[in-house]
Amino acid sequence: MELHELDNILKTVESESDSVRPKTLIKGISCNSKDIQEGFLFIAIKGYQQDGHRFISKAIENGACGVIGEKKITDLSVPYFQVDNSRNALSTISNHFYNFPTNGKIVIGVTGTNGKTSTSYLLRQVLEGNGFSCALFGSNKNIINGKSYPTVNTTPNLLEINRLLAGSKDDVVVIEVSSHALTQYRVEGIYFDYALFTNLSQDHLDYHGSMEEYFLAKKKLFEMLKDEGKAIINTDDLWGEQLARQLEDENIPTLAIGENEKSDVKLASYTTNPPSLLLKENNENISIRPSLYGLHNMYNIAMAYGTAKQIGVDTKGAISAIQHFQGIEGRFALTKLSNGATLVVDYAHTPHALINCLNTVRENSEGKIIHIFGFRGDRDPGKRRDMVSISSEMSDRYILTFDDLNSVSPEEMNNTLISYQERYGNDKGVVITDRTLAIEEAVKMAEMGDWIVITGKGHEKYQQDYHYPVTNDEEAAIYLTKAKD
Repeated sequence: MELHELDNILKTVESESDSVRPKTLIKGISCNSKDIQEGFLFIAIKGYQQDGHRFISKAIENGACGVIGEKKITDLSVPYFQVDNSRNALSTISNHFYNFPTNGKIVIGVTGTNGKTSTSYLLRQVLEGNGFSCALFGSNKNIINGKSYPTVNTTPNLLEINRLLAGSKDDVVVIEVSSHALTQYRVEGIYFDYALFTNLSQDHLDYHGSMEEYFLAKKKLFEMLKDEGKAIINTDDLWGEQLARQLEDENIPTLAIGENEKSDVKLASYTTNPPSLLLKENNENISIRPSLYGLHNMYNIAMAYGTAKQIGVDTKGAISAIQHFQGIEGRFALTKLSNGATLVVDYAHTPHALINCLNTVRENSEGKIIHIFGFRGDRDPGKRRDMVSISSEMSDRYILTFDDLNSVSPEEMNNTLISYQERYGNDKGVVITDRTLAIEEAVKMAEMGDWIVITGKGHEKYQQDYHYPVTNDEEAAIYLTKAKD
């Protein structure tokens, strides 16, 4: 792609591009000035902590052949293109630069508060087990051509998606689509064959402001369906039911998942320990014996099953793949500890997810439940009261501790934990700010048959240094149990 093409691609507000040479080849694109090399195009994005316009000079110094931004800027030594929205421009340009790499692939977007990762991995397992090669973009990692790549955000921007897909031979692309990604144009320019809605509960209200705005952000995914695209929705969720009604009014085809008799894929019954699931589809009973626990995971299975059937996977093949699925790192990950207790590490960080996690433990435990969790700094404080109340009611003992502090000081977070414990907790709970010491205390409490449940971080590594030399929750629990032995 050449620099002079940008005027037509972007339909710019104003272009200081008289000096553009017809044969100025764009060799790469970045919105990070540190990554700019000779012949790269720099896109200045105003973020929430940094404004990329401040780094234009550095980008030019590093070899930028042109710059795109939102502010009116003149007298640069390279052509400058002013646009209304730099994030949108990044998506538009990356599609052209990488020659629209999602074209010709089946593209599936999965959104919702909880269950995006489990549903995405289940769906990938079913597709891969039935003859489809499947790329995946998610909060744990990105997988392209069977190779894994690290991820920073739940949903990368389209530049990163396109860069990775440029050499993809995969038939299908599954993308976990967050509400932030939808409002920040990270997937703008992708058209989806299938859009999945798992559920909606309180989260990210520090960003969206209200549940209504949060819902509208999620709904944007369904506005990006292809003309022949289809929505797969958990209609047992109140927001999902509302979404299904709205899409019906807009003549968008919908596959309903739920316990309701009108559901296209009905959850007819579910048992625990060992788990089993009976689905009903077109008056046919589909019996599945998954290795996953919890009613919430039965919904994830039903979503993945229903989607795979739409793509062309047969019932027998879908059942077999689901039954071979062994779970995901950091999502209700079970470990039997040497003291006879069971460890659960889970990513649950919303009130609804906590209820699902602790309910599932209670269904499978005859011993005590010892729960460890905290709050992320700078993140939705409106859900903290409910999280403490839920844990104080559903666990036998709980420990409030540090999660990622982000920009919040240890002193401030310590005061926050104490305040919530005093106002909304009970005598089952204590505050131990060092996460590894909190886990050590849980290990000391635990006896044969008890369950230690650590939520909030899942597979993620610690951001802070703690007392013991460990990097994540599972490693900490195993290390401290062995130390106790």
